Amino acid sequence: MPENVFIAIDSDALHAKSKVYIGRALARKGADDYDEYQLWASLALELLGKSALARKHPSLVVDPTHWQSMFVAAGVNVTTDVKTITAKTLFERLAHLVPRFDKTVQKFCQDIAERRNAELHSADLPFRTMRLDAWEARYWHACDTILHQMGSSLEKWLGAADAKAPRQLLDEAANALDAAVRLRIEAAKDQFGGLKKAERERLAAEAELREPRHQAGLFKGRYDEIWFESCPACKCRAFMTGDQSGEEISEERDEYAIWEIVDREFLGEEFRCPTCDLTLMGSDEIDASGLSYIHEDQQEREMEHEPDYGND
Repeated sequence: MPENVFIAIDSDALHAKSKVYIGRALARKGADDYDEYQLWASLALELLGKSALARKHPSLVVDPTHWQSMFVAAGVNVTTDVKTITAKTLFERLAHLVPRFDKTVQKFCQDIAERRNAELHSADLPFRTMRLDAWEARYWHACDTILHQMGSSLEKWLGAADAKAPRQLLDEAANALDAAVRLRIEAAKDQFGGLKKAERERLAAEAELREPRHQAGLFKGRYDEIWFESCPACKCRAFMTGDQSGEEISEERDEYAIWEIVDREFLGEEFRCPTCDLTLMGSDEIDASGLSYIHEDQQEREMEHEPDYGND
């Protein structure tokens, strides 16, 4: 990590500014100015996300096409005009850093950033058309997810007193999500259980023949991997998909080895059961169902060897 990071991309400075902006947001909410509440909140969210990336390394928040900014991120201050990444790139990168920052959270953050841009750069009034209950709980969930990765919390970011209302909203939203997922599972379970025994056995037998590599068409998005799961409703073979979040070599090989064993980790984004049609979207719904959204496996693959230079 470079020393004396320029303030524009310094994690602590970004974090401090995000606290100022969320304070302004809450002040506008207190004045019943919900347009400005969402405006300042969206700015605070982006600064908080950049703080999380910059804490890992400042180069993660600068524009990679602007070489001067890359030098600044490396600790060489060749300019004060540092260019940072767009909100879209920010939230894409956070998905690789923050385990619970799944595509559902990512899309919400991107949507609020797009509304902010429309508010600031056009005659449109997108914040005015957004009901408070349509975005507020999801906003605090996104912030809480980022803060948790940073080893912080809403209470620390907002101050204990100001965090009471958001924390209550989060608790209420989590309870509502748990109840909705339980009801969804029970409905799928009852529908499957209502079938004749012979039909249930036939469907279960067919499910056992399905292989992950043939299930890409089940899912809305495209992901790195598909794996087996037991459906919490019908108990038949079902499938989960998600993107890879990390890997490491699990076995050391000598210099003549051709293959290596790699431990891989994936974060579940979608669950689907072809037998009873149960669907779970995002890590929160998957977690609420009792399934783990983290999947680990091992892969044997051919090693990559660096070419030898200057040994002729």
